[in-house]
Amino acid sequence: MIHGRSGPDDKRARLRARLRREGPVAARITVTVAVAWQAAVWAGAPQPPVYAALVPLVALRANPMTAVQVSYKRVLAVMAGVAIGISTLNVLRPSTATLTGVVALGLVVGMFFPGGGSLDVQVAVSSLLVFANPSPDAYALHRLWETALGGLVTIALAPLLWPPHPCRALEGLAHDCRVRLTEALTATAAALGDGPGLARDNLDGVTAHLGSLKSNSAQAHDAGRAMRFNPARRRHRADVTDWIRGIDVAEAIGVHLVALARAVDGFSGREDLATDLRRAREGLRPVADTVACVIDRFLSGQEFQTLVVEARTRLAAYARDDRHPAAVALRRPFTRMIDDLAAAPCLRELPRP
Repeated sequence: MIHGRSGPDDKRARLRARLRREGPVAARITVTVAVAWQAAVWAGAPQPPVYAALVPLVALRANPMTAVQVSYKRVLAVMAGVAIGISTLNVLRPSTATLTGVVALGLVVGMFFPGGGSLDVQVAVSSLLVFANPSPDAYALHRLWETALGGLVTIALAPLLWPPHPCRALEGLAHDCRVRLTEALTATAAALGDGPGLARDNLDGVTAHLGSLKSNSAQAHDAGRAMRFNPARRRHRADVTDWIRGIDVAEAIGVHLVALARAVDGFSGREDLATDLRRAREGLRPVADTVACVIDRFLSGQEFQTLVVEARTRLAAYARDDRHPAAVALRRPFTRMIDDLAAAPCLRELPRP
């Protein structure tokens, strides 16, 4: 029997899954572009209103949860870029030096543009396009109001046209957090006392997991903000708020896990701590297993507080048995993880999309 080949049924299933996942996004973009274009025509656009149609293409192509923020940011960037371009041309004649200065100024503004985590080139692009138009003043006016109109249409329609279900998004984020945390905790407990090479690799892996957890938390908050503009999903607001808090707790646990992995890395390879590390590995293994079960149940929406009590009891028993300084340092991240989980909300089952 030959394994590893996908048959026609598998390919059709993947195609259907992709259409279900991306089809609503494509339809949302298409409808919003058409409405923005037509609205600009009705508003008296003297030429094809391409700039009105560009906003939904940019704002909706990646994460529809952030359409409002992206639309608002794009309108501001266009306004800033056009202002730079027009102001410069009113003082200086077009030249290589002028163009270079305008682009540089636009990039500097983009570095500090609100709401951006990286360099925003939209300001520089908008200021540069002023140079390409034979009538800069008329171009600036048309570009500004068409972009603003496109942004308004996008903000109005994005939450209503096949809106993404925040509960589905949060369910996927919580699952990813659960997998990453339990994997990081298990790997860190296993790396204790197994040599500096494994401990260093484990620290790198846990740090990478923390980066993903931070990204998950940011996406969860995007989903929560989208609820404010989506009347069809407002009845799920309480559930969404609780799950966002839960994903924030997962990020906090990730921070404690990095501290634990860093302690394991710092102690590994020290001959004077070899005995202490072997004792800690045996003593912390049941604690780590119980905390991993707590995390799994917590981020699955199941009851978990009884296991929190069990984890705290096991950690206290280990603290009585091993009072060496290395053991104290290794217990501290576990104490913080258990405290965060004890204060975490009990997550109710998310409404099905």
